[in-house]
Amino acid sequence: MTARAMSPAVVTVWSDISCPWACLAVHRLWTARERLGLVDQVTFDHRVFALEVVNEKPTPRLVNDAEIPVIGGLAPDAGWQVWSADAWTFPVTVLPAMEAVQAAKAESLEASARLDRALRNALFGESRCISLRHVIVDVAKQCGVDSTAIAAALDEGTSRGAVMAQHREAIDGPVRGSPHLFLPDGTDVHNPGITMHWAGPKRGGFPVVDHDDPTVYDDLLQRAAN
Repeated sequence: MTARAMSPAVVTVWSDISCPWACLAVHRLWTARERLGLVDQVTFDHRVFALEVVNEKPTPRLVNDAEIPVIGGLAPDAGWQVWSADAWTFPVTVLPAMEAVQAAKAESLEASARLDRALRNALFGESRCISLRHVIVDVAKQCGVDSTAIAAALDEGTSRGAVMAQHREAIDGPVRGSPHLFLPDGTDVHNPGITMHWAGPKRGGFPVVDHDDPTVYDDLLQRAAN
C-alpha cells in the first residue's frame, strides 16, 4: 500500500460557518465525494475566514434571508430553511462553533469535517443558535464527534488561538472570501462554479446567480484524489 493510499488527500476549505455560499460548497463537496466513491481518498480541512471579524459586526440575518431562497434553489436537497426560530435567537457570533470545528481536529480531520457540516445544517436547516455552548455540544454528540472533548475545549478556550491565527492568515494571504478551496496541487477556486452579482442595496437587495456549474466539484475532487 502506498503512502498516498494510506493518507487521504486534503481539500482545504476556508470559510465562515454562517455563510450560505459556503454551506452550499460544503454540501456539494460531501455529496460529490460520496457519489464518486472518494470518501476514503479525500478529506476536508476546514479553516477560518471569519466574516464577523472582517465586517466588525454579526452576519446580518436580513442578508441571509435574501440569500437562502436563491442558494436553496441551487441545491434543494441540502435541507435549507429561512430562519424559523424566534428572531432574537439568531446567532450573534459563530466563533464558538468554529472553535469547536478546530477542536475536533484532535480527534481527526474527518471528525472536524463532520462537525462542521452538522453545525451548518443546524444553522441553515434547523434554525438552531450555534452561538450557544449546549447547542454546539449537542450537535457534536448527534454527529458522532467526542462531545465531552468539544465541551472541554470550549470551556478552556483551547482553539480560540487557532481560529484567530487562521483568520489572520486568510486575510493576509490569498484567500478571497468565503468559501475558498485549495487543492493539494496548489489549485484554488473561490466559490466554485458560481458567478453572481447583488441586485439593489445590501439591505433590501438580493443575489442574482449568473451561472452555476455544480459539476466543478467532481473535477476538484478527482484532481485532489490523483
